[in-house]
Amino acid sequence: MENVEIERKWRIAELPADLDSFECIDMEQAYLNEHPTVRIRRENDSYVLTYKGISEDDVSHAEYNLPLTKEAFEHMLPKHDGRVIKKKRYIIPLDMSAEDVQLKAELDIFDEPFAPLMIVEVEFPSIEAASSFTPPSWFGEDVTHDKRFKNAVMAIDPSFDPKGML
Repeated sequence: MENVEIERKWRIAELPADLDSFECIDMEQAYLNEHPTVRIRRENDSYVLTYKGISEDDVSHAEYNLPLTKEAFEHMLPKHDGRVIKKKRYIIPLDMSAEDVQLKAELDIFDEPFAPLMIVEVEFPSIEAASSFTPPSWFGEDVTHDKRFKNAVMAIDPSFDPKGML
């Protein structure tokens, strides 16, 4: 069975006032390939290799995660294309559900050279749920279909400059 990830993403209009009360994950990720996407990631003290299939609609794509050891991550990290992305991800439960699934926002606050960029993503159980979602007021511009805000593009495209997008 194919694992499909369905997500939308937004820039941030304003940070939630109680941000420090939510779970925070320290992330470091690098891309070994862009089309299809092959990424390695450290999430606190765990490591994963992710394969993401090519998306036809910018909302859904096949995704497979394989666990890595710290040693395997460190071995592959120097082989990355482009820049390494470092960010803090806050997991924020939303006061809504879709198809009996509690929705949560994944707020990414990027370190240099991508700071002050902040993006929030929400994963959905279906395309219909993604299409009918009304974002909270602290979400900003919907950038789901703007390829510049895909982490792989940000890392690999040397012309990506978040400061020029403010």
